[in-house]
This record gives sequence, C-alpha cells and structure tokens, in this order.
Amino acid sequence: MKTKIVLFLGLLLSANAAFADLKIGFVNIPAVLEKSPQAEKAKKRLEQEFSPRDKQLLAQQNEAKGLEERMNRDASVMGDSERRNLEKDILAKQRELKRSQQEFSEDFNMRRNEELGKLQRKIIEAIRTLAQEQKFDLLLTDGVIYASEQIDVTSQIQEKLLSMPE
Repeated sequence: MKTKIVLFLGLLLSANAAFADLKIGFVNIPAVLEKSPQAEKAKKRLEQEFSPRDKQLLAQQNEAKGLEERMNRDASVMGDSERRNLEKDILAKQRELKRSQQEFSEDFNMRRNEELGKLQRKIIEAIRTLAQEQKFDLLLTDGVIYASEQIDVTSQIQEKLLSMPE
C-alpha cells in the first residue's frame, strides 16, 4: 500500500513538473474584431456597397408615406374610383417596399457574413502565427471566464493584424 502511495505521489510530482513549462495564452476575439483595421475596412466596404440601395429604400418609403398622407388629407373630396385607385397604389407601394426591404436585408446579411468569414480567417491566421512565433502550447479564446493580463495576448494579435496585408 505504501509503495502505491509513493508511486502515485511520484507520478503526481512528475506530472506537475511537466506542466510547469506550459505556455498558455488568451485571445479576446470580440475585442480583436472591434479594433482590427480589417473590420473597419469591411464595414466601409459594406456601407459603400449598400448605401445606394438604402437610399432607394428610403425614397420608396417616402413615396408610400406621401401617398398615405394624400389619402388622409384628400379622402373626403375624392371620388370613389379615385380613392380606390389611390388605395391600390398605396398597397402596391407598401408590398414593393416590404419586398425590397426583405431583399436588402437578405443581401446585406449574406455580404456581412462573407466579410466576417474573411476577417475570422485572418484572425485565426494571426493567432496561429503568434502561437508559433512565441511557442505557445495553448491559446484559448471563447469560454474563458477569467484570464490574467499576463496571459492575455489580444493586443499582440491586434498588432499582428495591423501588419497583415488585406
């Protein structure tokens, strides 16, 4: 029995000695995403790409709103056929607006996901490069409740992203 305890303690001490040389780090991915120059450029590309369609949607919205205001203002002096035609126009404009908004939303989400995917691949590349350069045994990202500043390498990843090409 004593030999088993001694053997167990010996294994425990040797395991602790092996783990003493581990180099562990932590990367706060949301902070990297927020502050990376690539994220800012992606945001500007999306704004530039979708700005004309957004303006078009706003114009459609204003047009439908104008027809509704006209209906509310002039309904009492309109004939039945004129009022029905205006109601049809309003409904058609509202349907078209809703369809356009849905298409815009789907297209925007698809492009945003593409840009986010590219950015995530860059971040993973930067993390792997840093881990290899600085000989980390383990780099953690999500699911970490606490990480001391000694092992937080987020700022180093941000610097690495600054030096990476688009």
